[in-house]
Amino acid sequence: MGVIVNEAIDDLLRRTSRSFYLSLGTLPDQIRNQVGLLYLLARVADTIADTGENPELLIGMLDKYSEAVQNNSDDIDLNSIADLQENHDEETLLRSVSDVISAYACTEEADRGMILRCLLVIISGQRLDIERFGTKSSEIKTLESDRELDDYAYRVAGSVGEFWTEISLFRLIEGGNLEAERMLGLGIRFGKALQMINILRDIPSDLSIGRCYIPKDRLSEYGLGPSDLLDPDSMNSFRALYSAYLDLTCEHLDFAEEYISIIPREYRSLRLSCLLPVVIGRRTIALLRDKNVLNPGKPIKIGRRAIGLILFQCKLAVRSKWYEKRLIRSGRIFSTGE
Repeated sequence: MGVIVNEAIDDLLRRTSRSFYLSLGTLPDQIRNQVGLLYLLARVADTIADTGENPELLIGMLDKYSEAVQNNSDDIDLNSIADLQENHDEETLLRSVSDVISAYACTEEADRGMILRCLLVIISGQRLDIERFGTKSSEIKTLESDRELDDYAYRVAGSVGEFWTEISLFRLIEGGNLEAERMLGLGIRFGKALQMINILRDIPSDLSIGRCYIPKDRLSEYGLGPSDLLDPDSMNSFRALYSAYLDLTCEHLDFAEEYISIIPREYRSLRLSCLLPVVIGRRTIALLRDKNVLNPGKPIKIGRRAIGLILFQCKLAVRSKWYEKRLIRSGRIFSTGE
């Protein structure tokens, strides 16, 4: 894969983006740098939002960062936030923010516009998170409703699916006969699916910083409150609601698979970059259905060896319509428990 900013930042991207880096590496040259830059810009904002104990300071820093990107200004110093990082990679990213903004400023105007629109939506979601939850706290605060959950999923991830679609249609398959509006809608559902997997997998770690993304009104339907999710023994009571959210996530992934089916088969690398997170997502959901997600001592994730096998399977799938259908069908069976 080509360098996105420079060799140091490209290596940082590889070490901080986990499975996303696999998809990034499969993308066509025409859109890889734009998607990679958006990731880095969003990761900077996310790291800012997750740092420190002063909500007003973090909101101010996010606003300062947003203004710098909008003005294509690399004259921004995030060292005070970088000093607080426990993760060395995130510290380095914050200290390199000027390089990232400079690379963004050098992209073509149309690309900058698409990147910026998406980034501002993402930052609005992170800002809302700080306003809603504050910073790390022993008091657990929760979302109120599914509407808030869906809005959050759109802001931080559905918007990325929207951007991914826009940049693909503009740079890669512009002038095709694809239904742009349909693709944009499906792309949003695609992004929401991936964010829901993160939310449903990371319940214990979110609770540890005082955040509960499972809505209060839904928990109350099952006689539960957010503090009950701190107890792994609550999983039996929580299982039905949790399964309902896994089912919703599977519905989002159904739309993601429709999204893939619309991409012309000659755009093999684009199909691969979309198929990979769907297959990983289905496998992750299958694990989540069988485990006690409330147990903080046993985080649920797919191992590196399994990820490598999935990548191999997806590379075969985009070359064979028959094998692709088989891979998608098996993923549906695993994730839905049919």
